[in-house]
Order: sequence, then C-alpha cells, then structure tokens
Amino acid sequence: MKSILLFCFFSIHLASSQTLLKADRVFDGTEMHENWVVLVEGNQITYAGNSNGLTKPANTTEIELQGTTLMPGIIEGHSHVLLHPYNETDWNDQVLKESPVERAIRGTVHVKNSLLAGVTTMRDLGAEGAGYSDVYLKKTIDDGIIIGPRLLVAGPAIVATGAYGPKGFHDGVTVPLGAEPASGVDQCIETVRRQMGNGADLIKIYADYRWTPGAESQPTFLQEEIDVMVATAKSAGKYVVAHAGTPEGMKRAILGGVETIEHGDGGTLEIFKMMKDKGIGLCPTLAAGDAITQYRGWNKATDPEPDRIQQKRKSFKMALDSGVQIVFGGDVGVFTHGENYREMELMVDYGMKPLAVLKSATSGNANMFHLNQLGKLKEGFLADIIAIEGNPVKDITTVKNVSFVMKDGLIYKD
Repeated sequence: MKSILLFCFFSIHLASSQTLLKADRVFDGTEMHENWVVLVEGNQITYAGNSNGLTKPANTTEIELQGTTLMPGIIEGHSHVLLHPYNETDWNDQVLKESPVERAIRGTVHVKNSLLAGVTTMRDLGAEGAGYSDVYLKKTIDDGIIIGPRLLVAGPAIVATGAYGPKGFHDGVTVPLGAEPASGVDQCIETVRRQMGNGADLIKIYADYRWTPGAESQPTFLQEEIDVMVATAKSAGKYVVAHAGTPEGMKRAILGGVETIEHGDGGTLEIFKMMKDKGIGLCPTLAAGDAITQYRGWNKATDPEPDRIQQKRKSFKMALDSGVQIVFGGDVGVFTHGENYREMELMVDYGMKPLAVLKSATSGNANMFHLNQLGKLKEGFLADIIAIEGNPVKDITTVKNVSFVMKDGLIYKD
C-alpha cells in the first residue's frame, strides 16, 4: 500500500530489474567521460564504463537521456530543512512564531523540492529551534512516508550559554532558543550524549558567535569544552562540525578535531593550511552570504559588491590557494530549497574550476561525510544518479536543469 500511495502522489517508480542509462556524457564523480553507459540492477550500479565494454543483459530496459550529462546525485553539505528564506520570514520570527509542527510540514516540502532538484543526500546542520524535527523528517523519508534525500541530521546544535538567539529581550523574558546551550566540561559531555541518544547523526557546535545583537562574532566555547565534545562524539562513532568564522574560533575548532568548519569567513591562509594539514574540510556557504546581502538591499545587477562579498571572495581564494578540501554546501534554507545550484554557480564565480565543483558536490563530500557507497558512478555503489541538461563543465549554470533523478534505484523524475 505504501508504494502505491507514493506512486499516486509523487509518480515514483522502481526501475526495472536491470536498467541501462545512456546519456551524451558521464561524470563519474571524478572525471568526465564520453561514450559511457551506466547499468543499474535493483538499487546498485553494476556497470559504469565504455558502452563497448558491456554486453547488455537480457530483459534490460534502456533509458535514453539525450543532450544530458549523467552524474552521481548531489550531496548537499550544509542545509537547514526547517528554515525558509529570511526575506519571507526573518529568522527570529521563524523560531518564535512558527510552531515545530508548522515547520516540520514546511520541511516535507523542502526535502521533496531538494530531491527533485537532484540532491539525493543532505546534511542538515541544526533544527534552529524545532527540536528534533529533522530526526523525524529523516525517519519519515526512510520509512517511505514522504520523499526526500538521504538525511544526515544534527538535531538542535550546541551553543555556549548566552551566545545564541533569539535575542533583544530583557532578562526577565525567557524565549525559545535556536540551539541547545551548554557550559562547562560536564554539561558539554552530557549535551552531546543526549543529542546522540535522540537521533543526531553528527554534532554541530558554534565555536564563535555574537554575544549581543549586532556585535562582532567572538569565540564562545573554551578549548577544553570543544575537546570533550569532539571526544564524546568520536567515542560513539560520530563526529563534530563547527560554525566558525573568526580566526580564533576556527583555530579552537581545528585543534579540537572537528571534521568540517562551516562558513570560515575570517579564515587566514595560515588557518586554511592548518585545516588542510589535518584533513578538515571548509564549507564556505557562499550562497547564504550572497542571499542575505541581497535581502539587506544589495542589487547585484546594478550595485558594486559590498565589503562582505569582497571579503568572502578574498577568503575563498585563500582557501583555494591553501589546498584545503572545499565542501559543497550553501546553507540552503537561508535561500529557497531546491535552488542548491546557487552555491555551485558562486563557487565557479569566485574562482573554482567547474570540474572541481562537481567533484566537491559528489565524491568529495561523500568521502568527507564517510558515505562509502555514494558520490561515484561505479560498480557496487548505490544507484543515486541524476541527469543534467547540457554540460556543467562548460557551463556550470546547467546544474539547475535536472531532468532525471534516481535515488536508491527508485526513479523520482524522468
């Protein structure tokens, strides 16, 4: 009954027992190839290579995807499935006025739009005041109740006491917070354990933030607090990522052993080289800053670039020069779900090669997130496969034109 309901509402169908996908070209997660085909059996890839090297099995269904590039499903590294664009409703009002139920319902639409845009896996880095709603969205996807990408969820995220919002109220007012506060070694350990026990796949911490509205970001957690949160997560087979944009906040997160740093706006060449040496990825979230600056009045078509954008260009170039691994992730939710491509376009605009961007969004993120059967079109890997109209290596803007989506062997868009 479940599969019938899904078919009726979302036109999902299972690929035949063996399905041969043929496109103009194939990006396998590392390189672009001509004259390649991909054979899928059930939910696995059983062949990816030159068409001349395959003897087509009997009873194989062929799907011709003319004019397209076949590639692994996109792996989004930084999303908030429970947020919607701030020019619709600002962040404070989403946390204070939209109930977790309303936000979860919105989230079902967000994950569907992301999947149909070619995003087959997403890291959700904080429910932003909606508790463990991201955990339950993940469960409903896994149970086949709604459609969406594979989710890796962080739950509420962890902030230092007093360092997060909503703010602006006098000290006698208690308001819901966008993350869970903790202070001291013992409470930090307890909070990490609680979140993991409630279903978090990874832990997100805020290594720096604004202590008062409008102030500059400053480090929040002490080094020993970060150290124990990372150790607690690692002992359970999980990992920690850090929101960090100041050099000191980034340095503490690096020394503590986080696996990725989110944003990194104030990173220096020295900091980025430290990250490279320790194998820590940088998720620059270019599209979030671009969107927020536009919400505040910047007209990209006519106005010169504001200081914030110019500084981001400089820091991103330093990151590229350092050789640190760039993690594709746009902070989608700040802007519209399903428009994840905006980050890829900006990565190229800010100096990254299109082929490197595609690799970051597929095999690079799969490797960074410990997803050993995703991110490549390769025998034995799971059949998360999309087709893009055009050639994204020649024109990265074509990544918005997704015409075919397969996740785990199921076809969601054709």
